[in-house]
Parts: sequence; C-alpha cells; structure tokens
Amino acid sequence: MNGIIVVNKPEGFTSHDVVAKLRGILKTRRIGHSGTLDPMATGVLPIFVGRATRACEFATGDDKTYRAEMLLGVETDTQDITGEILREVPVNVSDEMLKAALDAHTGEISQIPPMYSAIKVDGKKLYELARKGIEVERKARCVTIHWIRAERIDATHIAIEAKVSKGTYIRTLCHDIGAYLGCGATLTKLCRTQAGAFTMDDTFTLDEIQEKGEALLRPVDSLFSEFPEISVDEKGAFRIRNGAAINFEAPNGKYRVYDTEHEFLMLGEVENNVLKTIKSFFEV
Repeated sequence: MNGIIVVNKPEGFTSHDVVAKLRGILKTRRIGHSGTLDPMATGVLPIFVGRATRACEFATGDDKTYRAEMLLGVETDTQDITGEILREVPVNVSDEMLKAALDAHTGEISQIPPMYSAIKVDGKKLYELARKGIEVERKARCVTIHWIRAERIDATHIAIEAKVSKGTYIRTLCHDIGAYLGCGATLTKLCRTQAGAFTMDDTFTLDEIQEKGEALLRPVDSLFSEFPEISVDEKGAFRIRNGAAINFEAPNGKYRVYDTEHEFLMLGEVENNVLKTIKSFFEV
C-alpha cells in the first residue's frame, strides 16, 4: 500500500493524532506527514503511506497558504486564543494603519519562533520549557511572506489570508502585526488551505477515510506534478532500479521518470544528458 491521502484535519487533533488514526484505518505502520498543524488548526494535511513516506522531505519545504483570524488588543503567552492572557488594551486601528502593518510584514521578514513550539533548544522542546514557566532565548530566522491580505470583521477582529514559506508561524505573524500596531494581537482561528500541490479540494475528512480507506490514496507522483514526465526503456529502467545513472537526451532539469509500463520510478534530474536519481519510488 503506497500513496498520499490529503486529510482535512479537524480542530482538536494533533498531526500525530491523525497519523495514529490512519494507522488504525489502513492497518499499516509506515505512515508520515508533512508540515505539523497545531491542535486548534484545521485544513490541508498530506499523509504519506508506505513507500510514499520517502516523499515527505520534499513536501515539508513547500510553500503553504492559510486563512486566519486574529483579535486585536489581546496578547497571550501562546500567541493564540488558547493561551493565558498577558495584556489587554483598547484598539484604535484605522484601515491605513492595518495596511501599513501588512506591508511591513510582506516579503522576507525575520521571525522569532514562539516558546510554545516544537523547536528544540539544547535537546529540549520549547513548549516543554514553556509549560514549566521557563523562557529561553531563541534565534530569529528568515521566512518569506509571499503575499498577505486582510478583511475587517469588526473593529477588533481581522481575517487574513497569506501564502508563506516553510518555517513560518502564523500565530507569530499575527502577534508581530499586533506589536507593529501597538495594541497587540492573538490568533483565534487558523485553516491551512494549500500545501504545495494540494488544496482543500483534494482533502477528505476522517469519516470519509474511515469509510473508503485506501481507495482514497492518490499516487505519489501527484506530489511532483510541477515537473515534466519522461519515460525510459527497459534497459534504462533496469539500470535505474540498480541505482545507476543513464544517458538521456533532455534539457537540464528535474523530471518524473517512468518505465515503459508507466510505473513511476523516481524523481530524477538530467544534467548534461545524464539522468540521475534524486529519490526512487519503485517497489523493491
């Protein structure tokens, strides 16, 4: 059993909970996911089954799109509404001020990861330290906000949509926008609407997966749909299955590589008319 199921993660489940649930439904242990979602978050969570788990590393680095809501005038220790309120202040934010804050947080920006995160410092997860009341210094890191737009719900509630790079914390983005406005802000709702090639239209609920199981698996090569496909002859497929590079005339670049029966062999790369393996996916 190999392939990808794109789950519409329900609120209240951790990403690990979803993996455990699918292990029970599909009766297999070899399952992984790409891109952790917090328990309060919902939306697109690609799950990789069987040999498709070899593709997790490629999906983890994909850009992602989110819909979120934030509350102005409130700051919490977790940077979302599940945390303890640290500060509440009156809000007087104009549309012009909000636009300036969004513009200031578009493009390459610096983000300090929140204490309530799974990042490890000296071998310990930050959220474990935070729960003990310990705060440690975290290094800022560069992330990219490709675009962000906002819509006012009312004077204090703002809905945003943003496309971001790997490693971006949306609750920290909301917190930083609030800090820029001088009133603070906290995340109240979050949905991931796209992860790489997958959108909400590709997702299934846990109930649907419980009912239909492995029939909902999509082929692993769907993850690499952005790359053109090429086919190799029997001799070339034999060499690829044995880890060898082959001569292949094609423009330099990455390709989905298939055999004569259209079995997906690998993600490969052609350089100077030599085809090499980036990652193999054929059955061993």
